[in-house]
Amino acid sequence: MSPAVVPPLGARIRQARLERGTSLRALARQVGVSPSLVSQIETGKSQPSVSTLYAITTALGISVESLFDVRESAVASSPGASPGTVPHALAALAAEPGRRIGPLVGADGRETLELDSGVVWERLGRVPGAEADFLLVTYRPGGSSSGSGALMRHPGTEYGHLTSGELVLTLGFEEYTLRPGDSVCFESTTPHRYRNDGEVPAVGVWFVSGDVQ
Repeated sequence: MSPAVVPPLGARIRQARLERGTSLRALARQVGVSPSLVSQIETGKSQPSVSTLYAITTALGISVESLFDVRESAVASSPGASPGTVPHALAALAAEPGRRIGPLVGADGRETLELDSGVVWERLGRVPGAEADFLLVTYRPGGSSSGSGALMRHPGTEYGHLTSGELVLTLGFEEYTLRPGDSVCFESTTPHRYRNDGEVPAVGVWFVSGDVQ
């Protein structure tokens, strides 16, 4: 994992909110969190959990995939984003015509999102114009997709394959324990939550397809 490849997540969320003319308080109300938490996420002082991130993207009508993309406008609104910084360098790369993540993505070339509750997403690739999240997902020991324990739901169809560790999936009223080699697939509108009760990271490949509109 390359710690240098970290998009300005909060700035991208703020940019999307402003583009849609949504106030900070209105977004917080739709997501079901406090305005101060949304503000902290936008300024980079706090990272959202998986469930909060999906709630934000659903409320704004954008895809999670879009939050990996870095643009000059996002960097300009990000505190401390000046020439010579990593966000500024990423923005310069993003401005290059024909830039795309793929067809081959090296292990040291993945874009990474560090989320709250011990979860890390690494983008494994993308096809321009396609609404799909293709991710290497890591749940650290004690990590969960929801810090509050609440179940989440979002548009799309979810496919997952666990390669190491163990992960507990709560899906509706059922609970499943995923072990290395196990796979899951379900409509993401079904309330669900992931958590790692083990002592080692749980790592797998996840693919979420479907338009967020």
